[in-house]
Amino acid sequence: MIRSLLIANRGEIACRVIRTAKKLGIRTIAVYSDADAQALHVREADEAVHIGPSPARESYLVGERILAAAQQTGAEAIHPGYGFLSENSAFAQSVIDAGLVWVGPNPASIDAMGLKDAAKKLMAAAGVPVTPGYMGEDQNPELLAAEAAKIGYPVLIKAVAGGGGKGMRLAESPDAFVDALASCQREAASSFGNDHVLIEKYILSPRHIEVQVFGDKHGNVVHLFERDCSLQRRHQKVIEEAPAPGMDEATRAELCASAVRAAKAVDYVGAGTIEFIADGSEGLRADRIWFMEMNTRLQVEHPVTEEITGVDLVEWQLRVASGEPIPMAQDELGIDGWAMEARLYAEDPAKGFLPSIGKLELLQFGDAEAGRIDTGVYEGAEVSPFYDPMIAKVIAWGEDRDEARERLSDMLSDSAVWPVKTNASFLVKALEHPDFVAGTVDTGLIGRDGEAMAEVPQPSAEVLEAAVAALVPAYATPGLRLNAAPVRKAWFLLDGQEIEVALREGSEEPTDAVLLTEQGQAWQLTPWRREGVHGAAAGSGAILAPMPGKVIAVEVETGQAVTAGQKLLTLEAMKMEHTLTAPFDGVVAELNASAGQQVQVEALLARIEEAAGDEA
Repeated sequence: MIRSLLIANRGEIACRVIRTAKKLGIRTIAVYSDADAQALHVREADEAVHIGPSPARESYLVGERILAAAQQTGAEAIHPGYGFLSENSAFAQSVIDAGLVWVGPNPASIDAMGLKDAAKKLMAAAGVPVTPGYMGEDQNPELLAAEAAKIGYPVLIKAVAGGGGKGMRLAESPDAFVDALASCQREAASSFGNDHVLIEKYILSPRHIEVQVFGDKHGNVVHLFERDCSLQRRHQKVIEEAPAPGMDEATRAELCASAVRAAKAVDYVGAGTIEFIADGSEGLRADRIWFMEMNTRLQVEHPVTEEITGVDLVEWQLRVASGEPIPMAQDELGIDGWAMEARLYAEDPAKGFLPSIGKLELLQFGDAEAGRIDTGVYEGAEVSPFYDPMIAKVIAWGEDRDEARERLSDMLSDSAVWPVKTNASFLVKALEHPDFVAGTVDTGLIGRDGEAMAEVPQPSAEVLEAAVAALVPAYATPGLRLNAAPVRKAWFLLDGQEIEVALREGSEEPTDAVLLTEQGQAWQLTPWRREGVHGAAAGSGAILAPMPGKVIAVEVETGQAVTAGQKLLTLEAMKMEHTLTAPFDGVVAELNASAGQQVQVEALLARIEEAAGDEA
């Protein structure tokens, strides 16, 4: 068995690998960038090595620094996790050439599956069904258009070197094909340095079904059944589950046999995933499920497979990399219950899923029986703008699908994160969507109904009234109205927005702010104040930074008269520009920002006062 392991990754997957390695008595070594100096994976490892500046291209993607850290610490093996260098065959080879153990497939296997067109040809030769399409070398636009017509519209144009949803365009007609092709090729050239594309039939009711496979150095390959990853947003998985709803035993047997053939065709070693696209318009049928691609690494969603099989896939990776055979034979593996995983991200669905960064002043995960949280952060940690904004993977197990779904919904509903925004309420709504409840999800569901799921929920009256009780003094008296019962109401700011709430009781020691949590959403409630710095209500005149960032332009000065909607300043954050404007006609009473200044979320940048004489 390997005695020391360097994890060439960060975040939750690094913590996940460290957890299993420690269980096996393996010494763990973390690597970290400037931004990750206080990260959870650094704290949990036995040793940690700094490898460079915060941008991944200057740290986690620099193979030479990873290898130097391994040699410096005497690591015997390197586990790449997923993302970063995990599917980089050149890096894998350099690890092997350095005399270290690579916890992953052979570089040749990575190369064989690295390009979508070559992989499909290889799979077809191995007897694995592939989606009808064109995978030729001739990239003449006229020929590609002719091939698309032969396949029949709609078609999907895909960069052969693509991944992560990039380099992919849908063309629904010959007229749309020309622009879609040019756009796809531009993105492919920019993102992957390769504008070569393939064309395949677009499935009208597509479901994303994948099979977990595992091989060892003794020629054994097994499968650990399927996962359904059909709930996606812009080709990114949102919620995954295992097994796949609607999968009968005969279809499962044929699908998983195809996946094993695919892995054997490339002499696969370690954990891998064979991804298939299924036409779910008539249910799942073996003759309507086609190979899409192979991921030559551990998947983000591997926990759902672990939950239904009782297998620790990372332990299997480490044992197989050490030369041991696969711990279990195919006939020893079975499915027990149902599991679902949701990806809890630091993002704001109400703002187009813009990443939300900053300090996690509050971080609580909902507790549920048979639940699991895989995370790489802790309360007090920073969500950095440099990496994927995942907070945690929330995983639930149940005896059946309904139980797993309800438990996952409860775990997400009971989570609480502040002031960073999350997609928790969006995930809860997705889990409660009628199509998801029925198990008839296709990959276009969020594209059709996602806008409603992304709407910002409001706290219930009960939650609001309970929170208000902590903000108002006990001696507060109700107002009076002629010929009506007394009404006891007051105005407050809920995340900076004015809201009127009934007063039913107060506190002997009222506080200045209360944090509310419900259905996975968090809000801050404060007494209404024009000068309040807790929110940016239109009536308050406070201009607050919506997220940490850099002020790149200031258009006004103190004392200047402004009109509603006039640009005040521009903030750059997450590589995007955000214009902040005047909420009403008035005068710049306060200006706390200058070009080039770095500011934190909710920093008071400016304050607008109504001009004298404006109030009636």
